[in-house]
Amino acid sequence: MAETQIISQKTLTSEQFVVYSGYLEREVVIDAYLPSSFSNPEQSSLLLLNDGQDLINMPFSEMLASLIDDNEIEPLLCVGIHCGIERKREYGTAFSADCKGRGDKAGIYNKFLFDELLPFIRKKYHAPSFKEKAFAGFSLGGLSALDTVWNHPNEFNKIGVFSGSLWWRRKDYEEGYEDEKDRLMHLQIRKGNFYPWMKFFFECGLMDETADRNNNGIIDSIDDTLDLIVELKAKGYTDEHIAYLEIPDGKHDVKTWAKALPAFLKWGWGK
Repeated sequence: MAETQIISQKTLTSEQFVVYSGYLEREVVIDAYLPSSFSNPEQSSLLLLNDGQDLINMPFSEMLASLIDDNEIEPLLCVGIHCGIERKREYGTAFSADCKGRGDKAGIYNKFLFDELLPFIRKKYHAPSFKEKAFAGFSLGGLSALDTVWNHPNEFNKIGVFSGSLWWRRKDYEEGYEDEKDRLMHLQIRKGNFYPWMKFFFECGLMDETADRNNNGIIDSIDDTLDLIVELKAKGYTDEHIAYLEIPDGKHDVKTWAKALPAFLKWGWGK
């Protein structure tokens, strides 16, 4: 575990580390965005973000510093986790790979998060605990974050899913796929429980994709997200637990997610 970079800003310090994962058998690059007021971790929140390499291009550090400077959000420690070359194997749903065998290392990725990354963060920042923990991600990273939070409800309070790959399915279309039976995350929600402290933020762009498998005039990414919200509400979650942001000109890209992130941060930690 070696520190590789420190960039100081007015209200924020960005630190980059390389953490070796025995579970993943590779080095994992992480970027920590540390507010200058971070003095009492137990009164601060932690936000983990998949696909942390995308945060650099937003740029996330300037965005976060501006929100803190303008007193729009509470200071919080954010940790961006860079993906590896086996992203499509490490991200996904831990209980099952998809119809093409992708996501078969998602369970191992969870072990990395809980047994290696979180202990590293606690030790590095002298933080035995946090006020709350949240997880967010983009596209397949969003599915991974949602899957992790849903299956570890006592660890997290909030989840952010941006253009989430909620189509992740156990059967392909030509194999007799059905919406109600084969979307892996929807199945987990349906079989899960209600945790009143859990809150969910979803973002979709009207230009996320063009696919419309049921020809209802709504692209699949929006259909899959709205259907998942229906599953959550069937469990007892309400509009107080769920936020949905639809961006008219939003695409499946970093520029759109950068536009949506401030809304997520103010939703979760706004003053």
